[in-house]
Amino acid sequence: MSGLKLSRSHSGWDVVLGGALVILGLVILGNAAIATRVSVQFLGWMLVIGGVAGLVAALVNVHSGGGWSFALGGGVFLVAGLMCLRHVEAAALTLTLIVGSLFLLTGVVSLFAAAGSETGRAALLLSGAVSTVLGLIVLLNLVTASYALLGVLLGIQTVVEGAVIMLSGRVAVTTEPAGEPSLS
Repeated sequence: MSGLKLSRSHSGWDVVLGGALVILGLVILGNAAIATRVSVQFLGWMLVIGGVAGLVAALVNVHSGGGWSFALGGGVFLVAGLMCLRHVEAAALTLTLIVGSLFLLTGVVSLFAAAGSETGRAALLLSGAVSTVLGLIVLLNLVTASYALLGVLLGIQTVVEGAVIMLSGRVAVTTEPAGEPSLS
């Protein structure tokens, strides 16, 4: 029997990869509206591909009785993907509404958690206040935010991911053999 072991490695390639991600993230932040449109179109194509795969799985499993769930899921994915591709602005608006709602909900929950917590209250209050304010900003400026918010979030995530890879490297999962059984 073998176990999994997590190890962190850091090489020159990690610095190169992290630097490339930071540069890519800055480019994305510079073109947030274009990045929003591209990310919604990418999501649409992934939904279309997933929908077609679900419909194919339904055809393969038609005689086993499990085909209806594949067909239903594949159909919903396909329709959602086609809607994202056909109406990119409406899809971006919908995703922005979801993101703003999540910010607001996370902030309110953090504020309530801070009220009942003895440890880490200041961090929860700060996190809750920032998330609540961000959620309100997004929801009160929904149409304006929908043009760039997804691109800004994607750019920030890419910059942070690149910085983390540059500073700390990557995590590798390896298997190690378990200890030898004893014959006692």
